Amino acid sequence: MRKVFLFMDTIVNKVDAKGRVSLPADYRAIVKELSSEIVCYRSLSAPCIEGCLEDTLDKLANEIENSTDFFSETQDNVTNLVFGDAKRYTFDSTGRIMLSDKLLKHAGITDTAVFVGKGRKFQIWNPENWEKEEKRIRAEVLKNRPVLKTGKDS
Repeated sequence: MRKVFLFMDTIVNKVDAKGRVSLPADYRAIVKELSSEIVCYRSLSAPCIEGCLEDTLDKLANEIENSTDFFSETQDNVTNLVFGDAKRYTFDSTGRIMLSDKLLKHAGITDTAVFVGKGRKFQIWNPENWEKEEKRIRAEVLKNRPVLKTGKDS
């Protein structure tokens, strides 16, 4: 049976003056098991940082190539914003990564960061922005009550 690795939970960690933040222990365990580094880039849809393993970006690259024309403006735009922005990060012996000023500024992160698990990826938020976003998401989900298919017949 294949072991499943998912980024889960919402964890608040301090950011030091150099932009170093501890990757949550559960996230580090996943990275140690499957890779030696994470990839981070500015979110395309929110004021936060997206993080994942490199194989997740490889799957995204395949999906983009399979769903758009290779020379299309759409493909160029998405790949420029994701892959042109992405950077590999390794964590030090204490489990910290040093986020770039560009990422910290995009997310409005100063001295505290909120890690939000999203399955195969995670996000890093400014705490106040995440609080507002979580309230917005909860209201939207409660209003629309999405139907999820489990793949199993009932």
